[in-house]
Amino acid sequence: MTNIDWQAFFYIAPFSWQAIGTAVLCGSLVGLERQMRGKPVGIRTSSLITLGTYLFVVGASSVMTEATDPSRIIGQVITGIGFLGAGVMLARDGIVVGVTSAATIWVLASIGVSIGLGHLEVAIKLSFVVVGVLFGVDLLEDYFQSLTRGVHRKYKGWKQSFRRDKQG
Repeated sequence: MTNIDWQAFFYIAPFSWQAIGTAVLCGSLVGLERQMRGKPVGIRTSSLITLGTYLFVVGASSVMTEATDPSRIIGQVITGIGFLGAGVMLARDGIVVGVTSAATIWVLASIGVSIGLGHLEVAIKLSFVVVGVLFGVDLLEDYFQSLTRGVHRKYKGWKQSFRRDKQG
């Protein structure tokens, strides 16, 4: 019978289990709010975005030399996340939907960057701020009808439009 060296098994340098747990927690906090309200970018997606961004930032920092610049990885992550965010936005009957989901993806990546830079507590606090904005603004829009005019108007015809497209 072979003995397993558990310490070596769980050794994941340059990454840390605490940071990985923080990334999953932060993504889950934001994703839970989205998922409970039936919005895109739920728990799984949000957790993977924060975790993936953390892994890229720390991975880039671990190969830093005088000739490399890990901040370029952050810039590339932002660009890549922009494409991911664009994928959740749709135009239906002249109204663009999914902009908040795209912005949520973008801010989740920034939380992952914060974790990658070692600011774990800040990342957790920022996650609560994001949930507060997502949930709080919806409450304000429901309370003050004047906030739902124009750009902030909620598009309710997407289901009928989707059905029409499917049938026809």
